Amino acid sequence: MTSPTPPRPVHMSRERYSPGPELIERARTGRPTRTDGPAGTSAWLLTRHEDVRAVLGDATRFSSAGGARQEDAAPSGESRFVDAASFMVGQDPPEHTRLRRLLTPEFTMRRMRVLEPRVRAVVDDVLDRMQDAGPPVDLVSHFALPIPSLVICELLGVPYSDRELFQSLSSVQLRFSASQDERTEAFLALRTYMSDLVNRHRGAPGEDLIGMLIREHHEDITHDELVGIALVLLIAGHETTANALGAGTALLLEYPDQLAAIRDEPRRVDDAVEELLRFLTPVHSGLPRTVTADTVIGGQEMAIGDLVVSSLPMANRDPDLVTAPDDFDTSRKPFPHMAFGHGIHHCVGAPLARMELRIALPALVRRFPGLRLDLDPADIRFRGMTAVHGVERLPVAW
Repeated sequence: MTSPTPPRPVHMSRERYSPGPELIERARTGRPTRTDGPAGTSAWLLTRHEDVRAVLGDATRFSSAGGARQEDAAPSGESRFVDAASFMVGQDPPEHTRLRRLLTPEFTMRRMRVLEPRVRAVVDDVLDRMQDAGPPVDLVSHFALPIPSLVICELLGVPYSDRELFQSLSSVQLRFSASQDERTEAFLALRTYMSDLVNRHRGAPGEDLIGMLIREHHEDITHDELVGIALVLLIAGHETTANALGAGTALLLEYPDQLAAIRDEPRRVDDAVEELLRFLTPVHSGLPRTVTADTVIGGQEMAIGDLVVSSLPMANRDPDLVTAPDDFDTSRKPFPHMAFGHGIHHCVGAPLARMELRIALPALVRRFPGLRLDLDPADIRFRGMTAVHGVERLPVAW
């Protein structure tokens, strides 16, 4: 027997590239509304840019660490703990500040310029293989997924040959239609995998990020913290960028004039990537925040212990933030969108993700100027019940 699929939380409501009707209806109220939170709890749902920014930017009143530690019963009966607090996303200052400071130098613009030639080489190699495979191909498995997976594996020091293992486990952990037992087992398997890998690195730390942290910061970081950091970067580093590449290509193929601009006008690529990120916003929300002091957000009183869920897609389509928010317009001048979050938990890997998108998308449409969908756009299957929105498959030809 299988457990029934739980209803989709309102904050995960999507309709193709856009927020879904349930989420749009909530946003019309202009105020926080009650919704289902984690594990059947109740939470406040925020949709306005101003409110989301206020919550994500205030780690004092809105804690990321609430409920970060949950107990799980192992098959053998012993008690185990899934300690999400060892992941930076589940920490507050000063612990979060200490760990974030160790990583920040690896994701500066200067560091990205050093990495750029290697990213371009990865993209060229992936496109060569895609061309050799010949049309039609699934763009997700032949382009969108291999590029960020190869890049993050090299950056971290994770064997690319292990990609099927960690991709399948991370997919289960991020899929809300999986049972809690399945998601917990996937998490524990991922943690065991990364713990073993970190131990192997300790014997001969290389020039990759795991090796650097072991070599230069072994006194400043515990084993569990290093495992948590590496897992967050591995999962986020391939899941979010892969879905942005897949859904972004699908969207551009439905807007051929804007695709042509990315192909033919290099000066427009940076702005186009920002608009893609704003319009798609692959991540529904960050971790729920826990209210630590009675407060008011968006005119709504919130009490200590309340949970708050922020809708990043709706915040990025707030009419008070952007004109014609539901129009996809790559000529739009960039503004501070929230596709990568905001505040102290703003995605540390955002510079890397932006660079991969800026390199990969133009390279794809220049290599295959006749690129087209190999199915009716209405038949594109989008991911549901998962923490990162995107397309399941994308058959293309040229």
